[in-house]
Formats: sequence, C-alpha cells, structure tokens
Amino acid sequence: MPDTAPRTATRHESSTARTALVTGASGYIGGHLVPRLLEDGWSVRVLTRHASSLDDRPWRRWVDVLEGDVASADDMRRALSGIRTAYYLVHSMDDRPDFARRDREAATIFATAARETGVERIVYLGGLHPDDEVLSPHLASRVEVGRILLDSGVPTAVLQAAVVLGDGSASFDMLRYLTTRLPAMIAPKWLDNRIQPIAIDDVITLLAGAGSLPADVNRTFDIGGPEIMTYREMIQRFADVTGRRRRPVVTVPVLTPRLASHWVGLVTPISAGLAKPLVGSLVHEVVAKEDDLLDLVVVPGGLEGFDTAVRSAMKTVRPDTAPRNLAIAVGATVACAVAGGLATKPGSQWYRSLDLPPWQPPPATFGLVWTPLYTAIAGSAATTLNALDRAGDAPGRSAYLKAFGTNLALNTAWSWLFWRARRPGVAALECAALTASSAALARRSMATHRTAGLALVPYAAWTGFATVLSTAIARRNRRR
Repeated sequence: MPDTAPRTATRHESSTARTALVTGASGYIGGHLVPRLLEDGWSVRVLTRHASSLDDRPWRRWVDVLEGDVASADDMRRALSGIRTAYYLVHSMDDRPDFARRDREAATIFATAARETGVERIVYLGGLHPDDEVLSPHLASRVEVGRILLDSGVPTAVLQAAVVLGDGSASFDMLRYLTTRLPAMIAPKWLDNRIQPIAIDDVITLLAGAGSLPADVNRTFDIGGPEIMTYREMIQRFADVTGRRRRPVVTVPVLTPRLASHWVGLVTPISAGLAKPLVGSLVHEVVAKEDDLLDLVVVPGGLEGFDTAVRSAMKTVRPDTAPRNLAIAVGATVACAVAGGLATKPGSQWYRSLDLPPWQPPPATFGLVWTPLYTAIAGSAATTLNALDRAGDAPGRSAYLKAFGTNLALNTAWSWLFWRARRPGVAALECAALTASSAALARRSMATHRTAGLALVPYAAWTGFATVLSTAIARRNRRR
C-alpha cells in the first residue's frame, strides 16, 4: 500500500504500529474497512471461510489471510493471537429459523477468545433501534450480539447504523431498485417512519477510528448522517438526485414485513431472505439518540449529506439491465405466442377430419396450459439474463440469447408445420427437437439461477407430451 498519512485518527492517539483482525472481510463493510485500516498504518489480518473469496480484492496481497470459522473456538484463538483490535462484522442475513442462536453462539465464542488472547479492543457494527419497542428478530439478534461483546470483559465499541448509502450496500440497493424499477408503488404505512441514513465513507471512517478508542470506553454509539427523513422522502430524493421523476407512493396498512420482503424479492434482485431483515429494520423509527462518537473520532470534512452520498454511490453502480431484459424476454415470448396463434386453426375442416387418439385433450386445454407456460418462459428468461449480467458473463448472455431465440423459433415452427403445412409427421420430428431445446434451456437457466431453471421444467414436460401426441396423430393419419 502507498505510504500515506492516516486518513482516520482519534482525537487522542497518533498512528503507531497496530494490529487488527477483520472478520467478515469478504462482505460489504469489511471489504471497505480493510483498505482504510491499511492506509491508516494498521497491520491487518482477515478471517474468512474461503481464502479464494478474496482473490479479486486489490488489497489481498497486503493482509494476512487465515481460513476459519467464527463459530470455532480454536479458529478464533488462532486468528486473534497477537491482535490488538478485533472487528466483528459478522451477522446472519438469512431466513433460517436458527439464525439468532447461531449469531449468539458465534459472538460468545468470539468474545471469549478475544478475552483469552489479550485483545485490547472489539469493534462491532450493529443496527440503530428504538429502546422501547419489540424489535424485529434480526434487529433484536444484532442488539443481543452487541450486548454479548460489551459484556466480554474486553473494551468494546458497538456502532449502530441504519441505512448505509453506498454501492453494494444491500439497504442502498433496495432503495435504488425500488426507485428505478417502479413508476409507482403501493407500500406499507411504516414507509413514513423516520430514518437517519449514513454514507459508507463515514461508516468506514468511524469504524476505523473506533479501533483506537481509549481503554475505558465500553459502550454503544449511534451513528447517522446529518439528515433525518422518511423512506418515502428517501425514494423521492433519490429520484431527484438521479434525474428521474418523483414516484407516486401510496401506503396501505396490510403489508406485513414478511409480505413486503417477498414483494421486494419480486421486483428487485434482492432475495426475499435478504430483504426480510432490511424490511424488518424499517418497521421502527431508526434515528440516532446521540452523536458522541464524533467527539472521539475526526471525520474530515464532516458527515456527508444524503444527496452527496447518493451521487458518490451512483458513480460506480452498474447499469440496471433488468428493464431491458424484461422487455426482450416478454417481447420475444409474446411474438412467439402471436405467431403460433395465427397459424393455429383447431376449428378447421382438416383438423376435424383427423383421427385423433382418445387421450387427446380438449382444444380448450391448450390455451389454458400455454398461457402460464409462456409467462414462465418470459419470467425465466428475464431472470436468467439478469443473473448473467450481475455475474458479468457476456459470453454466457450471448449463448443464452441464442438458445432462447432458437427455442422460441422451434416453438413457433411447430404450429406452422402442423396447422398450415398439415404435415403431422414433420411436426412430430420438429416437436422432438423443441423438447430437447426446452430441456437444454431449463438446464442452462438452472446453472445460472436455480429458480429460473425450475420454472421451465413444466414447459419441457409439456413439449415432451406434445411430441408424443404429435407422433400418435402422425401414425394414425399416415395416408393424409
């Protein structure tokens, strides 16, 4: 790392040789904190389950990487040996029912190992919360982890933040996608609860500075930016800053956090499991009750305002290709359905004269089946393309589009071969090719996004049935 003056300092200590352990270094906050600590003169060790997860980090060569698990006492004692300040940036962001127990046990193991190895300071990032309300399960768990660390016997600073504004922050991504993808929205009434967002650069500055607090400091610190606003106001301000028109937002009392998280998962790339703890924190008013840490840690230039933080975050945001992908998927699928529909003539004299197998479904069945199948095809294609774009897999995207286009072409061709060309035998062979294409498309999607692949399984099964039916019709009408 370049030899530069420290960017972060407390008001009582100059930069000296210091050692720090960062857990959760592969995560969003940890990934930003490590280079800041290195710039400030710290010797940094990171703990990760898989060292390969850090291979793309530019600071990888400058840190000591240990593989291990925070839930292992042996791993934690090894990781904390010789460490002065330990950053605990680990918490469960899933919807498994035992997440609170897992977080509690891991925090207890970490706290015990820190005390036994002589760590002088623990720093933890928790969530802002009210003191007099029943908290959401995830927010309550983060409060509990903070308490465990504060009671460890090692001086601990628990920083508590609300929405973090930065490219890659899950809470910022949720705000961004909701604003950019929806022209209007129906939202829960707690969208009008007050929130105090904070810029990622300020979070990192305060975390880095907290690593050198005096030994007698063992407490929580609320951290927030200079502005307090509702989530509704955040949506409108985000639209203003990014040059979009303001979004009409109507609040209703019926969307529970669980329903709202599934809604977020539907309209954004954020999974419902990840959205649940994010939504759960918005149920409460999350406003800092004090700003004492600013008396102990210097923030050069002062805290960033909301507009500045959003502009900074948007500089590195990848373009959202989801609307374009949805238009491609829906447009191509609708074109296929319309073209096939124009050829289909179930009331024609030729079709009525065919010798059909007794297990042939009634004509009305096909319309009922194809409507949800076409919906699944379009949804799966859009989801797969989004996943490929997020992975930066341009060759994979190109290959998928070719496979998708080929499949729809085969889908349309069957209708014209059977209904207009009146060639049941040729149509049966073509339908076999369509079935193989559908199965291959499902496998291709599943390799990128499991749910998208599973959505195509009924389509592949139905085209397989159509192949059997077409073959039976061709055999019963060989002389026609």
